[in-house]
Amino acid sequence: MDLARSYDGAQGFPHWILAGTQSKARGRQGRSWLSPVGAFAASLVMQPRCPPAEAAQRSFVAACALRRALSRVVDEGALAQKWPNDVLLNGGKVAGILLESFGTGALVERLTIGIGVNLGHAPQDVAQASFPPIGVADITGQSVLPEAFLAILAAEFAAVEAVLQQQGFCEIRAEWMAHAARLGEDITARTGREEIIGRFEGLDVQGNLLLLTAGGKRVIPAADIYF
Repeated sequence: MDLARSYDGAQGFPHWILAGTQSKARGRQGRSWLSPVGAFAASLVMQPRCPPAEAAQRSFVAACALRRALSRVVDEGALAQKWPNDVLLNGGKVAGILLESFGTGALVERLTIGIGVNLGHAPQDVAQASFPPIGVADITGQSVLPEAFLAILAAEFAAVEAVLQQQGFCEIRAEWMAHAARLGEDITARTGREEIIGRFEGLDVQGNLLLLTAGGKRVIPAADIYF
């Protein structure tokens, strides 16, 4: 993500940057992200030149592309998407997505999408994880080379991005919800100010979480999810 921030655009946009190793990997809200040797760590740099709400839709584009790519190496039925930007494998966290945007005025001039995937075995020294990490190799017994996975992911991202451009976010939303973890079940959303428990009803047209609580329907733009 740091290299992506300093990318000068010489090789055009969109542009993928693949890390061989990472010493300062990070996740959402500044949390640390373990990236052992053999793990996939890449960032996609884009110039969307769009409003922030539209740029944020790329989180779901990336999630759908990531699930599609992972379904090429593990059983698709074992994969699920956890709002807002994680992919689960057999209930464990196999991949995460991080978005960083920059711009002036009302437009996002540059968007960086960071993606981390446990292609090998899951890291063992993860403390107090709400969703225990799992690796592709933990399930298949074989690791996938990051370079090979990037070729798959880049193609899938381009395909899903084309759907967004040609058909709109509703199609992306529908694909994401078709593979959503715990849809129709009770989950807990923690926003930092409150803890909200309710039935996961899906996403609204902006990608916000919809919960049906005892007090009625809640629209939640940002939270950590537990179940």
